[in-house]
Amino acid sequence: MADIRGRLTFSGGVHPPESKEYSENCPIEVVPVPKQAAVLLSQHLGAACAPLVAKRDKVAAGQMIGKAEAFVSAPVHSPVNGTVKDITLLPHPAIGRTMGILIETDETGNAPKQPAARHFDRTFDPAGFSVDAICRAAQEAGLVGMGGAGFPSRVKIEPNPSMPKELLIINACECEPFITCDYRVMLEWTWQVLAGIRLAARAAGVSRTRIGIEDNKPEAIRVMTEAVRTLDEAEDIQVVPVKTKYPQGGERQLIRAIEKKTVPTGGIPPAIGICVLNVATCAALAEMAVLSQPLTHRVVTVTGRAIARPGNYYVPIGISAAELIDHCGGLTEKAAKVVLGGPMMGFAIADLSQPITKTSGALTLLTRTDVSEAKYQKQQTPCIRCGRCLAACPENLNPTKIAHAVKHFRMEMADQYYLSACIECGCCSYVCPAQIELTGYIKTGKLLKARAKKRQG
Repeated sequence: MADIRGRLTFSGGVHPPESKEYSENCPIEVVPVPKQAAVLLSQHLGAACAPLVAKRDKVAAGQMIGKAEAFVSAPVHSPVNGTVKDITLLPHPAIGRTMGILIETDETGNAPKQPAARHFDRTFDPAGFSVDAICRAAQEAGLVGMGGAGFPSRVKIEPNPSMPKELLIINACECEPFITCDYRVMLEWTWQVLAGIRLAARAAGVSRTRIGIEDNKPEAIRVMTEAVRTLDEAEDIQVVPVKTKYPQGGERQLIRAIEKKTVPTGGIPPAIGICVLNVATCAALAEMAVLSQPLTHRVVTVTGRAIARPGNYYVPIGISAAELIDHCGGLTEKAAKVVLGGPMMGFAIADLSQPITKTSGALTLLTRTDVSEAKYQKQQTPCIRCGRCLAACPENLNPTKIAHAVKHFRMEMADQYYLSACIECGCCSYVCPAQIELTGYIKTGKLLKARAKKRQG
């Protein structure tokens, strides 16, 4: 296992500096209970939750405080014992503001929640859980894709006779620079992750499971492979090293790399018999199915040159970025940009009261050097038609054509160039020598299109 090379890959993509060294060797550390928790009612794709509590209500850790009333939705739970201070608009990284529940933590009776990995070992047997029980656990836990997409997991794993699933792919790539939370989860919570994988495979009714790990994580490949070898061969679970390249962790790219299949544009993986889940999502599924503990905490990588104590932290969902930064020793130098997530697909935030959500895998603090001082000084220039964005696009699109159509409000033309097929990975902007924010234009185009559709409806 000393020389592990993943040959499996996809066309396009880029190789940004990995910058994993800040936190990859930092064990998961439990963060103390915050002074208050801000639990957003929309932390997932689909409909927002309806609040189940009112101002001044007492709530307990693990209590459901937001109910999912739509098929594509997921409930939310309180991470602490406390009192509802307010139900109000709170900062959201993607949409600016959304409704959330602000909870003031009780001063006593609030011990930090500990990871559940100690409750799992190689003797775990998924056969003791029915398909209905596993799917119900995913729903009641408020489980969503914790790799960043936020799609409700119950919808993914539950049986669907019209779209039977044959293969479960576990996304363990963690291709974004800086982020190492999934890597540490695999190393430290190995048996909990495998328990969740096996439960998900049972619920989805698949015959094969493949765990895709980028080859820049040889220790994770070794640990997971050794654990899988102890399982019953009939379960057909294999660890698959894949080539390190961004965005290898995109589910469409991972499917192409491992299975050489393409998800139809506008379609979903189950349309071709595949279900894709993140490793942290699997760990959370096991925690709910076995221990009845909903998704109230997650591992977050706090990293970058500007933070005093970079590392991987087990934090309550709802803790603010400011309080988490303080716990990590504060800033060592002025941060030019604070990003919720990684530098490629994360959201730059200006309000440090922004709470951590179910999909927040990292808090990245970038210095002026990190974001390249030259870029601050270099102005955008006209497109030189070099074609680099076409070569880098993992979806084989023409980003510059889409961006220029949006820039001139030619939305029909943008649609003709498959605006909606863009996965917003940022590869085109990364390689553009003219410094054109191609991904930004494309995101704006999607927003304009959605607003126009809403007006017409």
